[in-house]
Amino acid sequence: MTSRAQKTAITNYRSRLTERGVVRFELQAFAADRDLIRALARKLVEEGPGAGELRRTVQQAVSGESRNLGGVVAALRRSPLVGADLDLTRQLEEGRKADL
Repeated sequence: MTSRAQKTAITNYRSRLTERGVVRFELQAFAADRDLIRALARKLVEEGPGAGELRRTVQQAVSGESRNLGGVVAALRRSPLVGADLDLTRQLEEGRKADL
């Protein structure tokens, strides 16, 4: 049994969470996933870049979308040769003559 003071403390705690935008809800899962789901919920409630990245990752995993990081241009920007000051200019040539 909980005392009146404990009930009041729980009510106050839950109202503070509601003010922050945190809500309580029930879900069904396997017992083996209990700790994982609780840890995931704790991380998502935290404010910061880690929570945002985790949220995006989970949303992508659940939706089944492939992760597209920007295509060829983004891959080239991640290349280890970025900033190597390579000279990639070509000499201009007239070409050859062809009989048509």
